[in-house]
Amino acid sequence: MKLTSEQIERLYQFTRQHFVEYYDLQTELVDHLANAIEAQWQENPKLTFEEILQKEFKKFGVFGFMDVVEKRQAVLNRKYNGIIWNHFKAFFTIPKIILTTTLVGLIYFLLNISLYKADVVLVAFGIIILSFYFFIIYFANKNKKANAATNKKWLLKEIILGRSSIVGMIYLPIQIMLHSEKVLENSLGVLGISFLLVSLILIEYIMVVEIPKKAEDYLKETYPEYALENAN
Repeated sequence: MKLTSEQIERLYQFTRQHFVEYYDLQTELVDHLANAIEAQWQENPKLTFEEILQKEFKKFGVFGFMDVVEKRQAVLNRKYNGIIWNHFKAFFTIPKIILTTTLVGLIYFLLNISLYKADVVLVAFGIIILSFYFFIIYFANKNKKANAATNKKWLLKEIILGRSSIVGMIYLPIQIMLHSEKVLENSLGVLGISFLLVSLILIEYIMVVEIPKKAEDYLKETYPEYALENAN
């Protein structure tokens, strides 16, 4: 016995009622529940749709679908971090390595001739952090409008366009800012901060320019249903 389109829609509604807001996760759970319900009907056709649904939902435990959501978030966050790393590595291959090395050398030179190294580093990291927040807010608003237009939220898209690893991005700069005077006491420290500044600039560029520009490709690669809906 197969589920009707109305029953499938009921399953989507059920996942939303239990705080699963992302369409890709809803679809995974709907597929799982639909298969389980059809299997149960094979064994006991007298059971109603709602009875089996509630029975299957209880199998997810006290936290319901939250464990599934958290696991999927962890998987896609790792995927996103892998995308960032692949883009980052590209800057350490010829000819981009020449540009990267030149930038490190230029910042190293400017810091060495500056009489206010710590202040310059403070301002530089401050600009990086503030601009990163600006772009995250911009992309989050853009993604919110897109979600409203389609009435579907995709977890990977949310990560790419609004839920990036903000805490991870700003933690290291803040620590460097707090200890910059001590770090800048020797040439090795200046070189280290120069490299860190360039690395953070590159990571921010990757996160707010390169990856969003290719977001559609990554989404279509991850979600077959997204590719079908956006085939044109």
